[in-house]
Amino acid sequence: MVTGAASGFGKGIAETYIREGAKVAICDIDAEGARAVAGELGENAIAVACDVAQGDQVEAAVAQVTDAFGSLDIVINNAGWTNANMPLMETDEATFRKIYDVNVLSIFHMTKTCVPLWRRQGGGVMINVGSTAGIRPRPGLTWYNSSKGAVNLMTRSLAVELAPDNIRVCGIAPVMGVTGLLEKFMGVPDTPENREKFIATIPLGRLSEPRDIANAALYLGSDEADFITGVILEVDGGRTI
Repeated sequence: MVTGAASGFGKGIAETYIREGAKVAICDIDAEGARAVAGELGENAIAVACDVAQGDQVEAAVAQVTDAFGSLDIVINNAGWTNANMPLMETDEATFRKIYDVNVLSIFHMTKTCVPLWRRQGGGVMINVGSTAGIRPRPGLTWYNSSKGAVNLMTRSLAVELAPDNIRVCGIAPVMGVTGLLEKFMGVPDTPENREKFIATIPLGRLSEPRDIANAALYLGSDEADFITGVILEVDGGRTI
């Protein structure tokens, strides 16, 4: 189950898991977009409409997935939101709450819903998409940065507490990527020159692509990573060094 999978990193993750033979639930608040992606990916993909900030919708989505597939082995909490890049005093409370509802509260809801299921199944994997913003914050994104810091630490704490249940919890910290939120991260004006200034801070010299995040998610969810938990895997071209 991949949240925020109608576009961006989530779509790339879903495509990669389908390629490797998984059955994937394309979960997104954009129901039409989720159906379109599921249609592209074929019979092993289903669309699930869900606002991840609403606990009842998360419960219904997980029930839909388990009814369709018979089990739920891996959840990737990818859905995210940000304020536009601006001075911190200019962000209103409604925007702050939406950032935390989508980025942080959603993981609370998913945990409360999936842990009982995974305890019955004998294990499971949760992968949370955090950000390098929670490790090396940038001005103009303070409230977003702090939400991703919460995701990163929540991931590590969940990993410790749930390890006795054979539930692995890992995180991915992407550097700024080529997704629909890029312009919000860059701020105004979003110009080629400003992008080049940021790219100059990434040793490998480019922004992240969905395939980069997808390949990390594939490994962390695989049997080959069965002794890996609590890591925050920086997929950042060296940005946080």
